[in-house]
Amino acid sequence: MIETAAADLLASGTVPLEMTQTEVFQAIQENGLLASSLWINIALAGLSILLFVYMGRNVEDPRAQLIFVATLMVPLVSISSYTGLVSGLTVSFLEMPAGHALAGQEVLSPWGRYLTWALSTPMILIALGLLAGSNMTKLFTAVVADIGMCVTGLAAALTTSSHLLRWVWYVISCAFFVVVLYILLAEWGRDAEIAGTAEIFNTLKILTVVLWLGYPIFWALGAEGIAVLDVAITSWAYSALDIGAKYLFAFLLLRWVASNEGTVSGMASGLGSASGGAAPADD
Repeated sequence: MIETAAADLLASGTVPLEMTQTEVFQAIQENGLLASSLWINIALAGLSILLFVYMGRNVEDPRAQLIFVATLMVPLVSISSYTGLVSGLTVSFLEMPAGHALAGQEVLSPWGRYLTWALSTPMILIALGLLAGSNMTKLFTAVVADIGMCVTGLAAALTTSSHLLRWVWYVISCAFFVVVLYILLAEWGRDAEIAGTAEIFNTLKILTVVLWLGYPIFWALGAEGIAVLDVAITSWAYSALDIGAKYLFAFLLLRWVASNEGTVSGMASGLGSASGGAAPADD
């Protein structure tokens, strides 16, 4: 059957270009490892949405509510994105350029993941920035650099004209990532100390940095990079990272905010420098 044959090709990361969306959907379902990496995230995203709405039912402080709303957007985006992936809607097959390990072959490209990251990771950073008491400049810089990281990562995945240019886009994406890491590790850490949220912020910071570092690593090792890992293994790697970086992260953050609403409400109003309500010191 075409579905079984296509599933075998998917396992190796290559598929015939003429496959219809229905055939792609059926082939994904035939590949148990690949399909499970998508369906498990749909299920966890759905459960997370219900749990997070319940956790935030009694939150009244505007800043705490904004953290909840930003964080709730993460599983909402994920359930939409993973549904697009599992249906074959946001999956394409690209012929790899000369120099690639799979040169000349049609390789599965789950480009819908980049839509997820471009929409969900800024929400994570907004929640973290609010928790740290970040000012608008730092928050804007982090979000813009993050979106730049995701968009250039997508460019790296979709470029088929030159193997070298794929890696050029990859390096540019990593450069944007360095900006995000600097703000997370250097700037917001100091802000969180002033805001009185350093303990939970440091926990979430470490979780975020460690897991986010996994994405460029698995991109490089997967079919889009040097093709050491097949498409199903790479998909599970991304999905496992998403589980920790999104759902676990969100649960830890929202549980703390719900239990420490007074601390959040006592932070500087708006998006100015965190100072626990005190006037900022002169330079």
